[in-house]
Amino acid sequence: MMRRLRTAGLCALTIAATGVLMSAQAKPAAVPMKTAWGEPDLTGTWTNETITPFERPVSMGDKAFLTEDEAKAIEARAAVQRDNSDDGPPRAGDVGNYNQFWMDSGTKVVGTRRTSLVIDPPDGRVPLRREAEARRDEYAKQENDDYNFISPWDRCITRGVPGGFFPAGYNNAYQIVQTPGYVVIHYEMIHMARVIPTDNRKHLPSDVRFWDGDSVGRWDGNTLVVDITNYNGRGWIATNASSGRVKGIPQSDALHVVERFTRRDDATIEYQVTIDDPKNYTRPWTVQIPLTRDDSYRIYEYACHEGNHAIEHMLRGGRAQDAESTK
Repeated sequence: MMRRLRTAGLCALTIAATGVLMSAQAKPAAVPMKTAWGEPDLTGTWTNETITPFERPVSMGDKAFLTEDEAKAIEARAAVQRDNSDDGPPRAGDVGNYNQFWMDSGTKVVGTRRTSLVIDPPDGRVPLRREAEARRDEYAKQENDDYNFISPWDRCITRGVPGGFFPAGYNNAYQIVQTPGYVVIHYEMIHMARVIPTDNRKHLPSDVRFWDGDSVGRWDGNTLVVDITNYNGRGWIATNASSGRVKGIPQSDALHVVERFTRRDDATIEYQVTIDDPKNYTRPWTVQIPLTRDDSYRIYEYACHEGNHAIEHMLRGGRAQDAESTK
């Protein structure tokens, strides 16, 4: 009897071990968390700072991905540059800028080690039309002449959609809140709250237009797809210096944007956006940015116009330069 029990126990142990091994070998993909009403859960506070450039540097040629050693070397160089940064005296006529204490532009390249946040076209470069670049340059020359030529970010209007998701030098946080039928994205920068219906409703009539367009969302499996039209053509596609030559490129009233938010795991949302504006680009282009969950991050008020005299002073400075040039 004892031998039989021992044998039975050994068989049971063998079956259990085999089951564990088979389970480990056939482990299913992680199932994204769901809300109480059954939709993929995007809630939380997320950040997107990174030292990966917006466009692929020309020096990288056709190199789409870094090796692990190359990524570590770039991160190490960036750390040395931050530690040794010296703000120094301002240039003539320049009141200076924030020092490094206030900056939070990231310490890591994106997890996939891509050489740019732009993933399409394959060369990692935005397919700009010459006319768009010319208008960008004209606006830059006239920014002290008229507030209409100044960035809508500096004017505390908006960083734009999708530009508000392009990493900047600081304040790269987003709080996402969900209710049945809606997703709300609270942007740290400019303190904007964007309300997105998720019932795939029709867009507003084409004569109703906004700085940030009309966002309509729907669920495609585990991905929130947001279709955006009805732009008023007065904004910029990107407003921060980290966007390089894309900063200041205008949005037209023909702009069509499609965003995709996919919860990859407990700590990551993959944000992907495709931009189609035939008046400014020769073809659509796509950016992909990981959003990393950070429950310790606290978003404080971004009081953009609180005591802000920047625009007034810029224009006063421009008029002073005009007066000086006529002497």
